[in-house]
Amino acid sequence: MEVCLDSAGVAESGGRARRQPPGNGGADWLTLGQAARYLGVAQSTIRKWSDQGRLAAFYTPGGHRRYRQRDLDAFVAGSAGGGAASGARPAPLVLVVDDDPRIREFIRVNLEIDGYSVREAGSAEEGLAALEAEPPDLILLDVMMPQVDGWEMLKRVRERHGVDSIQVIMFSGQVDDDADQAATGGAQAFIGKPFNPQELVTRTKDLLGS
Repeated sequence: MEVCLDSAGVAESGGRARRQPPGNGGADWLTLGQAARYLGVAQSTIRKWSDQGRLAAFYTPGGHRRYRQRDLDAFVAGSAGGGAASGARPAPLVLVVDDDPRIREFIRVNLEIDGYSVREAGSAEEGLAALEAEPPDLILLDVMMPQVDGWEMLKRVRERHGVDSIQVIMFSGQVDDDADQAATGGAQAFIGKPFNPQELVTRTKDLLGS
């Protein structure tokens, strides 16, 4: 973790504490939201890149992330950031959790056509394991699943990772409208089954900012 303090200090590498220059630290310091808008990606994508050590992040005493604009530019240019040599951004990762393999395949094909990376999970338990192995940018989560349903998985995701840490779209073919319950549980959207492929892709792009 790199800590961004208001007092002057020397920046250190290797994941150790880093200090922001005194005061505001100059105009090139960006918040998480500003950095996400600057790169045109979701906040969860910025968090993942930081957690993977690919993008330098600084932290205020209150635990808020700060980014230097020159670090973002270097990340895109490929001179720093470990893996963006061509300047192209990694494809957003979507985790699809549904016990119906036909639905998972349908979603995967429609998203991969539009350039997304997709992982599949056949149950909430598999979904939680996949989430810990590689945090996605977005979770597409079925409501009705045996044993552990989508509502319980959503609750566990929020307990472990915090509200809004990972964006979630809930879906169900057995209820007309769970949008209110989905929003109350911390999901960003609700889509009913059977799906309109274009609506699914559009809502995914809207949330991921691509």
